[in-house]
Amino acid sequence: MIEISIQNKSVQIYLSKSAEKALQQRNSALFVEMELYFSCLIRKQVLFHDRQRQSDSVPVNDNLSVSFHPVMTESCMLKDAEPEPAKSDFEIQRRECFTPRWLKLDYKKGNWQGEFGYKTN
Repeated sequence: MIEISIQNKSVQIYLSKSAEKALQQRNSALFVEMELYFSCLIRKQVLFHDRQRQSDSVPVNDNLSVSFHPVMTESCMLKDAEPEPAKSDFEIQRRECFTPRWLKLDYKKGNWQGEFGYKTN
């Protein structure tokens, strides 16, 4: 477990053994984005990028940076659900209340997988 600070909140990062191995084999950093998506419903997803997309990415080590990014859609119409509607940054009040408390990363069959949450053990 690695602990970092995002939005002045402690975030615990858990890497599986396969994720640790895959990170060590990278020639460049992996940028992991914890996206909290506000629309008709709320969705959490972890996105993986080979280049930095969020200016507030927090370096975990030489091969990993993490960011938290709340976004919202322009409208909430079910017919707009496919393909995914355009998103924009969502400036929420008290952003630190929405900052995740943990992130779990895994690497299986050549693909990155991740999940994040709020309740800590």
